[in-house]
Amino acid sequence: MANLRVGLIGLGMMGRHHARVLRELPGVDLVAVADAYGDPHGVAGGLTVLSSVEELIAEGLDMAVAAVPTGMHEEVGLALADAGVHTLVEKPIAASTEAGQRLVEAFEAKNLVGAVGHIERFNPALQSLRKRIEAGELGDVYQIATRRQGPFPSRIADVGVVKDLGTHDIDLTAWLAQSRFDSIFAQVTTRSGRPHEDMVAATGQLESGVITNHLVNWLSP
Repeated sequence: MANLRVGLIGLGMMGRHHARVLRELPGVDLVAVADAYGDPHGVAGGLTVLSSVEELIAEGLDMAVAAVPTGMHEEVGLALADAGVHTLVEKPIAASTEAGQRLVEAFEAKNLVGAVGHIERFNPALQSLRKRIEAGELGDVYQIATRRQGPFPSRIADVGVVKDLGTHDIDLTAWLAQSRFDSIFAQVTTRSGRPHEDMVAATGQLESGVITNHLVNWLSP
């Protein structure tokens, strides 16, 4: 069987990792890359850096990775779905619930795989923790608390820290406990002069009764 032809759109901080991993995967060939802003990390290798999702699709793809800014996820994802290309979209799936639902429906309508890049679910430590919680090895869980911080991402200007980093902790908490959120409340602040929030403190409760607490920011060194 011939290797799958894979395209990558978005060559920023996450795109550079996707390029490396795609080249390491057996059974796939990275055949095309695209980014309207060029290749800041030099990951294209011998490939021409295309400028749009339409040019990427024209290369004849079996699957693609979309690592563009969140505000472009819907546009790029819908184009790939319409072209019949299985796609991994980086998290969050889209800038709004409605846009995310449109993407889900587009991939389902074409019977395509549409995945979201919640990479932390594949962290071996967290996979082990989930199994231990499920097996009852840790007893009854009353609370899950998370804290996440990181430097300002240079190319992420269309969303704040909630959608960029907080999505990991919201997803992981429900995934670890195997229970959806029943409620969540949050306070945010903007201290950096950017248009979007750079710190959030959130508390919630899962349907199972577990209380959650999440602190996320782009400000701590």
